[in-house]
Amino acid sequence: MSTPSRHIEVHGHRGARARYSENTLPGFEYAIAVGVDAIELDVAVTRDNVVVVSHDPVLEGPLCTGPAKPTGPSARAVIRGSTFAELRQWDCGSVRHPDFAQQRTCPGARVPSLDEVFALAPRGGFRFNVEIKSFPDRPDLAPEPDEFARLVWDAIRNRRQEERTIVQSFDVRVLRAMKRLAPEIALAALFEEDLDFVEAAQLAQAGTAAPEHRWVTTDKVRSAHAAGIRVVPWTANQPEDWERLADAEVDGIITDDPEALIAFFRVPERAPVGL
Repeated sequence: MSTPSRHIEVHGHRGARARYSENTLPGFEYAIAVGVDAIELDVAVTRDNVVVVSHDPVLEGPLCTGPAKPTGPSARAVIRGSTFAELRQWDCGSVRHPDFAQQRTCPGARVPSLDEVFALAPRGGFRFNVEIKSFPDRPDLAPEPDEFARLVWDAIRNRRQEERTIVQSFDVRVLRAMKRLAPEIALAALFEEDLDFVEAAQLAQAGTAAPEHRWVTTDKVRSAHAAGIRVVPWTANQPEDWERLADAEVDGIITDDPEALIAFFRVPERAPVGL
């Protein structure tokens, strides 16, 4: 296959977690510097209703370390049960993720607010792909869908990032709530099962289907495009998967290593995978 004739967006997963500590400001800055089309990030909400950037609803070791405790169990902070000030005592950049040998740490990196990430907007024309982490079976870990959507919408509007923001989620309730609140915001339906792309997107009232990458086929992408739906799969990290997804003509790829994916697309001619 040769270089794609059309542009395929590169979305840096949690910033660029193959190269930098995930969901940290240094990681997002790195992804922006290497030229991503979008930075992908996850959001949760504190007890005092600050929207913060974290993949997991609980901060704990080994990747995040909290204030030292002389006795008792290891430090652990449920984001929804903690204030923003309490979360800022945690260091989420000093420990390298064991799955990413090239990852650089950024000691002292704190859990950022969504507002702090939006403040990076002047650094380029990239987009913000914001995943709302909602847990239907654990309502104690997140606000109700309508409230969560409103809090995220307020953060988007405060920084005037309506045109540059995509909101994605596995929870269709959140996406529908955002649609009611701000129909102009681009939405993406995340899913990990082998679903029909068109049906999954339409169920969530989203313009983008965001499947786990292994479910992508050329026929599914063509059907989605025929229905006016974009396809941006997650999280593909290997060249053979990038090749397959490009051949299927997806609209974007979410990856932990955006720098490598950008370089991959710059190669003028590539031999078929396996040769």
